[in-house]
Amino acid sequence: MESELNESKITLQDLKTNIAEADIPVLLMVLVHLTGKRKWIEDPYLPARDLAFFPDASGGLSKALQDEIRVAALEAISAYLAGTLVMPGNPSRETYLQMMSACVGEPIPNEYLDMMLEEMRFQERDAEWTSPPADSNLREFKCLIVGAGMSGLCAAIKFNKAGIPFDVVEKNTGLGGTWFENKYPGVGCDVPNHFYSYSFWPKADWTEYFSSGDEIEAYFKDCADDFEITGRIQFEKTVLSAKYNPATSLWNVTIAGKSGDVETRPYNALIIATGQLNHPKMPDIPGINNFRGISFHSSQWPKSLSLTGKKVAVVGTGASAMQLAPSVAMEAKELVIFQRSAQWAIPTRDYHRTVSPRKKWLLEHVPFYAEWFRFGQVWRYSDQLLASVRKDPDWPHPERAMNARNDRHREVLTNYMYEQLGNNEALRQKALPAYPPYGKRILVDNHWFNTLKRSNVDLVTDPISHIGHNAIATQSGTDYDVDVIVYATGFNAHQTLGNIQVSIESSASLNDVWGEDDPRAYLGITAPGFPNLFFLYGPNANLGHGGSIIFISELQVRYILTLLMKMIEGGIREIDCRRDVHDAYNKRLDDEHAELIWTHPGMGSWYKNKEGRVVSIMPWRLVDYWNFTHDPTLKDYHVKK
Repeated sequence: MESELNESKITLQDLKTNIAEADIPVLLMVLVHLTGKRKWIEDPYLPARDLAFFPDASGGLSKALQDEIRVAALEAISAYLAGTLVMPGNPSRETYLQMMSACVGEPIPNEYLDMMLEEMRFQERDAEWTSPPADSNLREFKCLIVGAGMSGLCAAIKFNKAGIPFDVVEKNTGLGGTWFENKYPGVGCDVPNHFYSYSFWPKADWTEYFSSGDEIEAYFKDCADDFEITGRIQFEKTVLSAKYNPATSLWNVTIAGKSGDVETRPYNALIIATGQLNHPKMPDIPGINNFRGISFHSSQWPKSLSLTGKKVAVVGTGASAMQLAPSVAMEAKELVIFQRSAQWAIPTRDYHRTVSPRKKWLLEHVPFYAEWFRFGQVWRYSDQLLASVRKDPDWPHPERAMNARNDRHREVLTNYMYEQLGNNEALRQKALPAYPPYGKRILVDNHWFNTLKRSNVDLVTDPISHIGHNAIATQSGTDYDVDVIVYATGFNAHQTLGNIQVSIESSASLNDVWGEDDPRAYLGITAPGFPNLFFLYGPNANLGHGGSIIFISELQVRYILTLLMKMIEGGIREIDCRRDVHDAYNKRLDDEHAELIWTHPGMGSWYKNKEGRVVSIMPWRLVDYWNFTHDPTLKDYHVKK
């Protein structure tokens, strides 16, 4: 049978070839859906436990069993594509849970079932009207979304679907937020892209499993176009201030255009989606403005910059530095990397691996394949890590690890690092972190260790003293002559409001309440005393133990939309988070953080403010935050009609 199978435009032989590259655990799930037979998730077909990001495609099964599974899959999928397969009904909840456990080779707790069904689009995640209001009521309620990055775009798409009027303003000339702004060489995502994407708009044809920044930016642009949002975004618009009028229950938002024009607009609700990582942080180094060469923050990489023949300095060894250094080292004459603290980096064999055409075909055309491939990534890259970063009060070596499991991680990561660096003991000592693994953001080895070994690369741990006209001086008195300085020094992640002045008319300013670096919000979404104000990717909304911030943003958008729907349906003018609810939540959050690695003494990170409080990341499991945000109640709010 060499004729094409219906709309797929594929022959039976080509289908067989594609299936030969399929992941066995995922293929088993496809078989359960297509045949309704539970035997595929029972012995002897159960895959072995494998928690690698991209596990062994065999599932740990024998070749004979693999062949049997692929033959059965060929029969079922070809019948589906030919239109001759009679599909059984959806699996029961019990079967779904059994499928999840079988797919990853370990028991999945029941508490994850609904969250995962949503993530795979087997259950609805969107907020829904209890009683859809008349169009006239909707027209009277308008929202402003500030920012067209990943979170703001998600909000715009869902607001549009719900029929709630909105404006989107974006300070840049294009959408995408972080991915629009960061153009340094090697920029990319260290979360697998089949998870780092909207659950409602999956992409089957990613070029790589960890895609480049350009491809991620293109993903968001294509998504905005597909949902007809691009034309609704007002680019090059900067919000200067937002003042709430209690008499009218309106936010009066002052917005500046690119030509200097300024206007003030009224809105019923204000959603700030400016993110945490969009305000570049420059180091406080004496003489920084005296340098006569080229210098810039990594997020402001100049277009068409050539480093050929140049002596380049990179200040910092965080995520951006680790991504850009390999490319810079291959182009520059010399590269000097100034390190304040070493970083743990995990080996990931798939970091630069491309997605084969056959795998793309499976993800796009085989029913349920993409959903279960995503499930495997979600499970492996989320809550599994949290147990290793919890403090064990009886652990005898808190200086090097949090618990026995964390210590095993340290051993594995250390051995990998030493293996990569070879017998260079001096370099080993420089590159070995002095704090427990995951105490700072864990990084992915982007040929970082191989870069450090290059003859034209020098890793400097001597602290910087000052910067001169053409050199960086260290405290030991050494001068490093350089032509270019790249400041890979991160962002002011605690300035959730950025440069926006947020206040209540003739009353409190949220900027003053939060101060320089202590933002707090209920669920990372709303603050007491500031009605009808919501944050996306706000305080303590980031993730430090794995997962995708897109997942968090989807949950936050649903939470906000549900509240707004309740307001519109109930004729409510104002909701204001109760102080006691807010304070109780933040106490729980701080107490939970006290038990985790990010409050480990003597270790600094951008997760913490100057007082040592963790203000950027959450301590919760993904399933906990899913539960916290799933069913908003007005009992948590003061309500005014």
